[in-house]
Amino acid sequence: MVKTIIAPSILSADFSNLGCECHKMFKLRADWVHIDVMDGHFVPNLTMGPPIISSLRKAVPRGEKDGQTTHFFDCHMMVANPEQWVPEVAKAGGDQYTFHYEATKDPVKLVELIKSHGLKAACAIKPGTSVDVLYPLADKLDMALVMTVEPGFGGQKFMADMMPKVEALRAKFPNLDIQVDGGLGKETIGVAADAGANVIVAGSSVFGAKDPGEVIRYLRDTVENAQKKAKAKPKPNL
Repeated sequence: MVKTIIAPSILSADFSNLGCECHKMFKLRADWVHIDVMDGHFVPNLTMGPPIISSLRKAVPRGEKDGQTTHFFDCHMMVANPEQWVPEVAKAGGDQYTFHYEATKDPVKLVELIKSHGLKAACAIKPGTSVDVLYPLADKLDMALVMTVEPGFGGQKFMADMMPKVEALRAKFPNLDIQVDGGLGKETIGVAADAGANVIVAGSSVFGAKDPGEVIRYLRDTVENAQKKAKAKPKPNL
């Protein structure tokens, strides 16, 4: 069974205090922090890049617990030329490099490049992209990301009609980490968890909450309960 991973998106954090914001999330038992890198070309917005990742890594050093990397930086690269930035993100201290399928002509070669730089490799698809494109890649990936909003801006409404993509991925690849990103919070986590998502990106619902730790716990509990229900469900006779 895949592990539940909660990854608050620092796109919704206080940019004047990012190091402390990251430490706060990890102290509240977030597993990762999700770092949205936008270049103003692939998406119509411009956000943080490798220099910010590098500064954050100095403020939030990696650790290790039970054989797992702590203070994990999940870098979501919404960029037009993802190949260009792999060495820079690796050097800056990223842990996982998520590229968009729509942004590259050779995803297999890009996965190989990412892994050659010591990063975990993940591939994202936009809402208008068929989930089928991920099937030939899945065995090579550490994670697949199904966008539940159009990439580029935080605070958008969750697109529940993306859940069949998650269900299809989970049915074909039961051990794959499947991430959902966009509009996740208490009101929407249930349908995502039931579909089989285990890596949850949440921005404004966490950073904008009066009690962010309670929201993180709620997200985690919902996903874990859905996994238990799925495991207990009788398997059909084939």
